[in-house]
This record gives sequence, structure tokens and C-alpha cells, in this order.
Amino acid sequence: MEFTGFPKEALPFLASIAQNNNKEWFEAHRDEYENYILNPSRAFVVEMGEHLQALEPTIHAEPKINRSLYRIYRDTRRMGANKAPIKTRIGVIFWQGSGKRMQSSSFYMHFSPESLYVATGVRWFEKPMLDAFRETIKNDAKRAELASILREIKAKDKNYTYLEKGYKRYPKGFNKEMAHADLSLYKGMATYTLLDPHLIEDGEKLIDTLYKIYEDMLPLQQFMYDVSLRIKDE
Repeated sequence: MEFTGFPKEALPFLASIAQNNNKEWFEAHRDEYENYILNPSRAFVVEMGEHLQALEPTIHAEPKINRSLYRIYRDTRRMGANKAPIKTRIGVIFWQGSGKRMQSSSFYMHFSPESLYVATGVRWFEKPMLDAFRETIKNDAKRAELASILREIKAKDKNYTYLEKGYKRYPKGFNKEMAHADLSLYKGMATYTLLDPHLIEDGEKLIDTLYKIYEDMLPLQQFMYDVSLRIKDE
């Protein structure tokens, strides 16, 4: 299936889910989900994946649920989880490495009726990745390198930004006297930008726009991939 963009019905369909967020309604409209969301998402993964593998040949682009695509049903069993059963934003991930896809450096995007979110890196750390990240940036040169990467990415486009700090106290091995010590306060390390969600309806423009963003953010992808290689087997 050639990717020509998501149908113009995709965003209104997601808005309808928000208004009818229950399993019965969704199952009655499953054909619309497959036509407006799932099938175009699979085609997008194939097309975008071919482009991204030109940047990083080992990127995973797998047009399957629980691989590059996410389940539409939310896991409401987790403590603190959003209890609405159906997701109203659609995510796609292209990850690098042999670890968990959400704990590997990745090119990521999700869209909803409100926005198109495009990101690179790791959006939150589980403990093995957090430990590997902190071990990496204990090195003065690595902290300086990461600070430079973030600064240079932001300089490429005024709409590029990165995650806010998640911790208030410096972890063991860091202190305020160290250059760029604030990097140790992050719960994830990713750069991102927000776009008009209607961009998804123009396949060629979407691919070209995302490729440019991911190319701009590639240095962070590469840095965080190197971090992931430090993860110790549990």
C-alpha cells in the first residue's frame, strides 16, 4: 500500500473517539479505524522507515502493533493510568538497538486533533536507561557534548525544544559546581517540536517535513543510542 497521507476523516474520527470513549462504540466503528488510522499507519511506517534507514541503517521500522505501532486500547490496569479505554492520539516509533523500543533511542511521532508531536531520543527513563545515562554524563566531555548537541538543535529552528527537568536534587556523583550538571536532573532526554496535525493528510509533505526534523535531531539520536549500549543486563 502506497502512503499518500492519512484520510481527511482521520482527525475527526479521533475527535469522535474522545466523545464516545467506550469499547462498544469503537467496535461498531472498527472499519473506520482500520481505514482511516491503522492501514495508513502501516503504509507510513514502511515509507518513513525507508527514509530513516538512510540516516541510520539499523533503525527498526516494523508496521505491526506493539512494534512501530501502538495498541489503540489503553492499558487501564496500571496505577495512575488514564482510565479512558481508547486512545485519542496515534503514535508511531522507529527505534534503534536491541533493547525495549521505549527505552531505545528513537524517532517518534504522535498525532491527535490538537497537534502533531515529533520527537527524537528517549522520552522517559526506566532505571537501567537512567543509570546508563547518568554513567555516561559523569564524564565531563560527554556532558559538554550533550549540552552542545541540545544547543545546536535548538539553533536550527526556534520551534525545536527539549524536555523539562524532572528532578530537583542532583543525583550521586553530580553537584552544582560541575559544568552542565543540570543534565543529570532529566527523567528523559529528547528534543521535539509541535506541528499542525492536518499535515498528516499530505503524505509527501509529511514525509519530507519529518525527515528534515529527524535529520536536524540526528545527533541526539546517535548520542542516546550510544547511551543505550551502556545498559547493563539485569
